[in-house]
Amino acid sequence: MQLKQWLRPFILCFALQLLALPLTVQASWLNFSDMYAGATSEGLILSDSLLSQNGQTVTMQGYMAPPLKPSINFFVLTETPMSICPFCSTDADWPSDIVVVYLDDAVTALPYNQDITVTGQLDVGSYVDGDTGFVSLVRILGAEVN
Repeated sequence: MQLKQWLRPFILCFALQLLALPLTVQASWLNFSDMYAGATSEGLILSDSLLSQNGQTVTMQGYMAPPLKPSINFFVLTETPMSICPFCSTDADWPSDIVVVYLDDAVTALPYNQDITVTGQLDVGSYVDGDTGFVSLVRILGAEVN
């Protein structure tokens, strides 16, 4: 079946508009309870669910642990609110279910008890931040805070 000559420019225009549309990546939810399969004397065991999402866009909900300064480009996301700066006290109760969140753009620190949602690329595995020396096992990179 041949297209009518007058219809071809409309189809071409429509196809070009589709190519110009931004690609939106659907983020999957990651819950703190799904991160670990258990623990041994050698440390935490990462869950298959967490490992299968490595490199994918994820969304998590939690709380911003008190950061070291008011304007930040990374912070620690926790499952429960923490009122104590984990870097300011040696006896702070630091939870094992944390995620380090790296932001592309700096944000102002939020109240420790304000529920937040972050979306970004999941990065799993031991990592030492070159600037801070902070060691993390799970990170969200290029995150946006909502």
